[in-house]
Parts: sequence; structure tokens; C-alpha cells
Amino acid sequence: MMLARTFCAARSSPRSRFMSASAQPANRGVIKGVIFDMDGTLTMPVIDFTEMRRRCGVLTGDVLDTIAGWPADKQHAANQAIKDVEDEALVRMQLMPGLLELCSFLESKHVPRGLVTRNVDTSVKYFHDKHFTLTPFWPALSRDFKPYKPNPGALLHICQQWSIMPQEAIMIGDSARDDVVAGNRAGMGTILLDTTGAYVDQSSLQGDMKPTHIVSSLAQICKLLQHEYSCQGTANITGPVTATPTESSS
Repeated sequence: MMLARTFCAARSSPRSRFMSASAQPANRGVIKGVIFDMDGTLTMPVIDFTEMRRRCGVLTGDVLDTIAGWPADKQHAANQAIKDVEDEALVRMQLMPGLLELCSFLESKHVPRGLVTRNVDTSVKYFHDKHFTLTPFWPALSRDFKPYKPNPGALLHICQQWSIMPQEAIMIGDSARDDVVAGNRAGMGTILLDTTGAYVDQSSLQGDMKPTHIVSSLAQICKLLQHEYSCQGTANITGPVTATPTESSS
């Protein structure tokens, strides 16, 4: 993964949350596709992860990775406990403020939108059916597509579906550990959405956890894309995911 290491090493401190309209970059990066996380990015963060850990019995470490090493019967019970918590959160699902405006802007530029989440397919379907009123995200990959974030496999798969290079895409998410790491390892730009101010002190953002940009709202992303990048999508790309979940060597 030399590309990711080179990309990360060349990246300076994340850009400020507040962009100056008078500081227009001379050479703007080209964006041909945008990939989003779902929970805490497209939607307000409503999943109770503390309760999820309690129910499935994983108090430390990555929940999904830990469960994957358990016996089959114990895995099944833990995965059901996780799904129960996720299902309970559906009734509280709300769109993140600024989402429809940002997506409408991308559609106006014919830039495709993808979705990669560690949630389940039913939650993605619920989001599209009950809340999202624009063209659906495609591809929309849940944790059934393996390996899941922070492995970059799903992000690279989406770029392949769109016929673009990873460096022509950008990953947006609220998790430095999962979303930013996955995007950086894929070799694409990364935007960390920090709505709570958790990363005002950026000292914890080291290595692959260091994003290209940090913003506090989706509205700022719309301004950032217009100011820092040239959005050059050629068509709205929509349709069913043609590839089945697969193991990636990335």
C-alpha cells in the first residue's frame, strides 16, 4: 500500500474549518466521485454504541473484528445483538442538516455519490426508503461487503464501478479511525466531519488518521468543494450493485 503511505506523508495538517473566499487555490484538485459514510455523516448519530458493546460483550477493541474470531454460535448471538441495537435506532433516524443541499450540488455537477457503512443492508434500505428523497446512493455497500472499513476495499470497488481513479474521489465521514483511514489507504482525499468539536485538538490525528480537511457541517463541505476542487463528473451514475460481496486483497 505504498500509494497510501506516500499520500499520507505528503499531507500537511488538515485544512481549517473556515475557508477564506479570497484565497482561491491556483491548481484545484479534480473530483469525479464522492463516497459517504452513513451513520453520523448522512444521518444524525443515534446508534448507542455503548449499549451495543454491552449487549454483544465486546467492551474494548473493534467490535466486528473481535466477533469475527469467535465460534459460530457465539458470533450469531453477538451479530443479532448488534442488529437489534441498529434496528432500534432506525426509529430515531434523521438526515444530517445540509445533506440534501450538498447532494443536490453534486447532482448539478453530475458527480456520482456512493455510500460505505459498517451498518447492515436493512438500515441502508430504510435510509433510502424513508428519509432520502433524491437519487439513491450507488453503490451503497454495507458491512456485508467484506472487508469492511477501515480496509479500503469497498472504496476501491466503488471507484472501479465508476471507472475513475481513487485520487479522483473523496471520502467523507465522521470517524477518523474508520472513514479517514479507509480513504487515505485507498489513496483519495478525506474529509472528517466533526459536528461535536471532538477534533479541535488534532494531536490524535496521526498517520492514516489525518484527514485532508476537517469541517463541522455538511454545509461547509459544499463550500469547500466549490472553493478547493473542480467537480468534473460526466453523468449521474445510478443502478444496482452488480458485484457480490467479496474479499479484497487491498
